[in-house]
Amino acid sequence: MNINVICIGGIKEKFYKDACNEYVKRLGRFGKIRVTELSEVRGQNGQDIDKEGKAVLKAIPKGSYIIALCVEGNKASSEKLAEKIKTLSLASVGEMTFIIGGSDGLSDEVKTAADFRLSFSDMTFPHMLMRVMLFEQIYRAFTIIEGSAYHK
Repeated sequence: MNINVICIGGIKEKFYKDACNEYVKRLGRFGKIRVTELSEVRGQNGQDIDKEGKAVLKAIPKGSYIIALCVEGNKASSEKLAEKIKTLSLASVGEMTFIIGGSDGLSDEVKTAADFRLSFSDMTFPHMLMRVMLFEQIYRAFTIIEGSAYHK
């Protein structure tokens, strides 16, 4: 399975980059991982999520199953996320795209285009940390699917 992660903004802190790189390396045994960083768009009144949304939609590979990370999405345990990924894989979905918005979230257009909305929590997290958390949970999901001891 190919996994795409589209993010608004980059990561500056080395410790976040190192953590992401470690999980991307681990995920390599399960499929191809691609990370696309898009620039945050600033308008007169702060972030312009509509312009960012158009860029996000352009970056999504055709035919990909789209999962938007947003606070109003569905909450899922690690096991439920693993089940979702396994179900998609069995349905011959060869590509999944996870989308992480910027500081003001995702545009309504992106949320509407998503096949699934996923919420990690009612809390707000920095998008750099969210990226680490997402990679870890995707890795955990694949280890659950394969029955590895990683997930206890």
